[in-house]
Amino acid sequence: MAQQIPLSPEASALDPALDAARRDKTHEIAPDLAYRRLGIVNVIFSGMPAAGDRRWVLIDAGLFGTKGLIKDAAAERFGGEGRPAAIILTHGHFDHVGVLEDLAAEWDVPVYAHPLERPYLEGKAAYPPGDPSVGGGAMAALAKLYPQGPIQLGDRLHTLPEDGSVPHMPGWRWIHTPGHSVGHVSLWRESDRALIAGDAFVTTDQESAYAVAVQRAEMHGPPMYFTTEWDKAGQSVAKLATLKPELVITGHGEPMQGAEMRSALDQLAREFPRVAVPSRGKYLDRPARAEDGSAYCSPA
Repeated sequence: MAQQIPLSPEASALDPALDAARRDKTHEIAPDLAYRRLGIVNVIFSGMPAAGDRRWVLIDAGLFGTKGLIKDAAAERFGGEGRPAAIILTHGHFDHVGVLEDLAAEWDVPVYAHPLERPYLEGKAAYPPGDPSVGGGAMAALAKLYPQGPIQLGDRLHTLPEDGSVPHMPGWRWIHTPGHSVGHVSLWRESDRALIAGDAFVTTDQESAYAVAVQRAEMHGPPMYFTTEWDKAGQSVAKLATLKPELVITGHGEPMQGAEMRSALDQLAREFPRVAVPSRGKYLDRPARAEDGSAYCSPA
């Protein structure tokens, strides 16, 4: 079983005093970067407060049933109708696209994803099933029950630019970080060394319902029950660690910052097989690859 790399409260990027003054229920971690935790997952808002309609970006789209919470936070934070210029996906697992179809249609907004992720977003393929055999807690035990998709975005779906730029997010670039899914991406801004890591790694033990509930902070590999290419997952963490980020926000867990966070991320990269990879699991010996088509299952 994977080991813990604990993080202390001093590594947290949260500012309770700042949060107490906010009305939109988001946590601001940079002047133009905020997130809201919706159950087991985070959604991220990129753009300055009061930016106005079509002048901000949503990263990922939460769980089923959270559309109103996302819209309310956006309207309060950005003003006006609160519509984004784009939605960027780190990947398309159910907890990151729960209200994506509804929001994309209601806002009439383009959605951008890596080309290898497109089949899951245009109705052509489902994800490989979750793997409860990895163990670790209730979240993992329920893995086979989680939706596999696909969803259907139609002509609102677009491929991320080949030059690495991120539409409507100046100064950011996307980085292909496969392993948790074949088309997973992370977002990086060099100017302040801010990293939106998606589920390439997370900052809580996502397999444990208790850890998820209390947001116990630790540097953790990608959620084990949905990770289908462990070799590539380790390579992706190593790639992100070389960036030496100052601020990290992941798909699950609290945002972290500073030297302690970087040290923990370096340790995760160095010791990935020991601290992140489960001792058992169906995808350890039989990874689901884009190259041979095994990552793409027939829709139900």
